[in-house]
Amino acid sequence: MTNKKNRVAIVGASGYTGSDLIRLALRHPGISIDALTGATHAGKSMDEVFPHLSGCGLPSLVTNDDVNWDSIDTVFCGLPHATSQKVIKTLPAHLKIIDMSADFRLRDKNTYEATYGNPHGATELQKIAVYGLSEHYREDITKTRLVACPGCYPTATLLLLLPLVSAGLIDPTDLIIDAKSGVTGAGRALKQNTLFSEAGEGMGPYAVAQHRHAPEIEQELSVAAGIEVTVNFTPHLIPMSRGELVTCYAKLTNDNTSARCREVLREFYSNDVFVDISPDGVYPQTQFVRGSNRVMLNAYDDRIANRVILIAALDNLVKGSSGQALQNFNIMAGFDETTGLEQVAMFP
Repeated sequence: MTNKKNRVAIVGASGYTGSDLIRLALRHPGISIDALTGATHAGKSMDEVFPHLSGCGLPSLVTNDDVNWDSIDTVFCGLPHATSQKVIKTLPAHLKIIDMSADFRLRDKNTYEATYGNPHGATELQKIAVYGLSEHYREDITKTRLVACPGCYPTATLLLLLPLVSAGLIDPTDLIIDAKSGVTGAGRALKQNTLFSEAGEGMGPYAVAQHRHAPEIEQELSVAAGIEVTVNFTPHLIPMSRGELVTCYAKLTNDNTSARCREVLREFYSNDVFVDISPDGVYPQTQFVRGSNRVMLNAYDDRIANRVILIAALDNLVKGSSGQALQNFNIMAGFDETTGLEQVAMFP
């Protein structure tokens, strides 16, 4: 680690993930926010776009073409999929890049095309990208210049399931994942289903049997299991701004129990400050992690014999996106992983 500040550009800073990354990065002693881009808001101050960031001395939003990339060390990219890869492949090779889109999460170009409906336009970068699930790929993250941060649903699901699948405690061929997220997961662009009158006072599923995060989950679970894994995954939109709750239903192998699952999770994450196993008698809940980079996990007996109920809660904008991106930055740049991420949850 050096005392010299890392000069950072945030591409797509006018979105929810961009603004939350700014909120966190402002507290990081090793970061200088030198450039902010946002195509539709170029020329505006951040005070105009996000009044809650007023008075922070941030640079005004510009287009990507207006950034002097030679003066930047690290880029955080908060653009939509397909757009992100087009921008990233034009960036100078000296830059370290932390991408929060889906463009580099899937290792197989054919899976990407089938999932996102367009051929991958930066396959050479796709080959070098490291999947940025911080607690599971630390060593690889330190060696790469391009980190692909996981989606929010995969972050919660994989932190919960990977240790158990790797240890052989649950059957990877029998996984049901019930996931619920706040509306910020849909982004800041105007959409009918996220209007207050449409999303408020109700809850419903979306992208049933076709959500784009399912192949990402399956990719990582297949590596852990050593076989091809297919999951039953259904997401739901819940009427709150941020937060995510994932409930997984799994078949236990041999004579394993929920208590053994808890023990394995505690052992696996014993040195990971951002992963908590909830205390006895406490279920993971979104209000226990809101605004923090923490994920809360636990395992419970099902009423059905030889089955276990596994629950994870996180903030979809922090540990599910911008916070994990900053955590990956810390790993890449040699900072303590907690730097800039010391916030405890906002409760109630």
